[in-house]
Amino acid sequence: MTTPRPGSRAEQARLSEARILNAAASAFFADGYERTTIRAVASAAGVESGLVMHYFGSKQELFRRVLEAAPAPEVTAVPGQAAEQILANLADRLTDEPVASLSMLRSMLTNPEAADAVDTATARYRAQIAHAIPAADADLRAALISAVILGVMVSRHLVKSDEVADADPEHIIRLLRPCMDSLTAARAALSGSTREESGQDI
Repeated sequence: MTTPRPGSRAEQARLSEARILNAAASAFFADGYERTTIRAVASAAGVESGLVMHYFGSKQELFRRVLEAAPAPEVTAVPGQAAEQILANLADRLTDEPVASLSMLRSMLTNPEAADAVDTATARYRAQIAHAIPAADADLRAALISAVILGVMVSRHLVKSDEVADADPEHIIRLLRPCMDSLTAARAALSGSTREESGQDI
C-alpha cells in the first residue's frame, strides 16, 4: 500500500478518517450504539456531520469500521498449544483493553444490530480456535471459549462490580487454565452410552 505524501489531500483524508474513527469508538463506548449520533461523533472529531457521512455513509457502517479497527487476537498455535495462546491474548486484554474493543462490548449489550455486527466480527477468532482444537465438537468448544472470554471481559471492564474487576490478571489466568486446557484438548468426556458399554455404573 502506498503511503500518502505528507500534507497531500490523501494524507489529510486519512487523518480525518482516523480522527472520526477514534471519536466514534469513544462515543459508542460511552453512550452505546443507539444513543450515539453522527452529529456527536462529528463534533468530537472536529469535523462537519456531512464529512462523516461522506466517508462512512451511515452509523451502521461507521460502527462496522470501528470494529474493524479494534485489535483482533490471533490463534495460530498448533493443536495442543492453543490454550496458552488464548490465555496470553486474554491476559493482555485484562490489563489494557483498547477503547474500540470496549465500545464493541458496550454496544452489543444494548442493540441487536450491534450484537450481530460484533458476532460477525468475532466469528474469525472462533474459527481460528476451532481449527486448533482436534475434536469433533471443535466449533462448540470454540463457542464456549468465546463465551467465557466475553463474560470475563464484560465483568472486568464494563460491570466493574465484582471480584473479576479487581482481581490480579495472573490469578484469573491461573484459574482459567484448567478450563481452557480441557476445552482445547482432544479427549472427550464419556457419554452415558459409552459408560454403559464399558460396564461402568451411571
